[in-house]
Amino acid sequence: MSASQTDRAPPIGPNPVPIPVRRYAFPPNFCFGASTSAYQIEGSDPIADGRGPSIWEEYFATRPQLDNGSIACGHYDRMPEDVQLMKKMGLQAYRFSIAWPRVLPEGHGKVNAKGVDFYNRLVDNLMDNGITPLVTLYHWDLPLALGKNKGWLNRETCHRFADYAALMGKHLGDRVKHWTTFNEPEVIVAGYIGDGLAPGLSDPKLRITAGHHLMVAHGLGTQALRAVRDDLKLSIVLNLVPIEPSTPACTAAARRRWQRDYAWYMDGVLKATYPDVILEEAAANNAPILAGDMALMSQKLDFLGINWYLRFVVDEHGNNVRIPGAEYTQMPDWEICPAALSRMLLAMHKEYRGVLPPIYVTENGAALDDTIVNGQIHDDGRARYIHDHLNAIEMAVAGGVDIRGYLAWSFMDNLEWSLGFKKTFGLVHVDRTTLARTVKGSGHWYTRMIAANS
Repeated sequence: MSASQTDRAPPIGPNPVPIPVRRYAFPPNFCFGASTSAYQIEGSDPIADGRGPSIWEEYFATRPQLDNGSIACGHYDRMPEDVQLMKKMGLQAYRFSIAWPRVLPEGHGKVNAKGVDFYNRLVDNLMDNGITPLVTLYHWDLPLALGKNKGWLNRETCHRFADYAALMGKHLGDRVKHWTTFNEPEVIVAGYIGDGLAPGLSDPKLRITAGHHLMVAHGLGTQALRAVRDDLKLSIVLNLVPIEPSTPACTAAARRRWQRDYAWYMDGVLKATYPDVILEEAAANNAPILAGDMALMSQKLDFLGINWYLRFVVDEHGNNVRIPGAEYTQMPDWEICPAALSRMLLAMHKEYRGVLPPIYVTENGAALDDTIVNGQIHDDGRARYIHDHLNAIEMAVAGGVDIRGYLAWSFMDNLEWSLGFKKTFGLVHVDRTTLARTVKGSGHWYTRMIAANS
């Protein structure tokens, strides 16, 4: 459809700029959906019905001034209602995570039948309503029992993860065909080297050990799932932030930071190696990289999930610089720059030619202010953000990148971990008192966009 044929959505929000609804030049069967994660939405009560505690219960217990996930969005009790809302919004796919401690309260051993039943019912509800389920096995909520045993610093946790993956593959694999082992290893590692995420150990020397064990667990989990069923589509989801130089003189610093923070995982799963900067850090900290680990972590992927929110621009030392006149979200350093997404995808297509699998954009969204007027939620900026990033993906597809789907973050406003409930990313507003759901203007726009591309 040409620009002259583009339909326009009704204005969204006060003093709106109309957001276009048009057909994008995506491949056939390109799917649109939304994502969530277990701890961020389930709540009601996190340790109800036999669920064990995760490292997040301990983290929040020592920080009582923060919001926590004891209620979250009440999705555990409201799941059928939420699936009906997804159907009403026209979602074609829904990516959710399984709470490991809900199905294995100790991380291994005795299975919690009520926890398994919840995810069986969720999958059945989705499929009965024509929504494709995509499962993430680990979205940061490690069972506390494993956390007490050094968590991802302990190689034994990798084997417990593989057992957990096999268990869920056996229970859900007859219906769920798209599986992701981990969501954002880089952010999981942040909980070991900093204080802003569980377990909050604040020790930079732990970086390579924790990250490498996640890669080993990914390899073992992938093998375990394939041993259960040979018809599953397997992936890992990586958070990627392009690092761009502020001047040509900063190019080397930008490249080194990209390799240190992001190419680490890309090279591991796609090239069976780590960048030199990672190997140097591993040697300096005696990280336990064993013979055979590189081959183990680079199991064949059927697709790659990419979460994308922002870019960083750096100086000659690799430090972030703020761009004058740029637009930022509620997250102070998160610049809105859709063109950087196109550049990153095209650069990956070139650098990983021959080994880059099909891509799903598994998260993309923005924490932006919402305006409530007469019970309606106006968030024109979020609809514009999604539209502009779909344009960027369209440009990458035109450049030869194989992209199969787009899932907005997030289906609904949720607990943004230690940042609480004030950072709102959702297409759906959740009243913090009643937990009532209200589709925002961006959600209505997303529904019309999906219909235009179906």
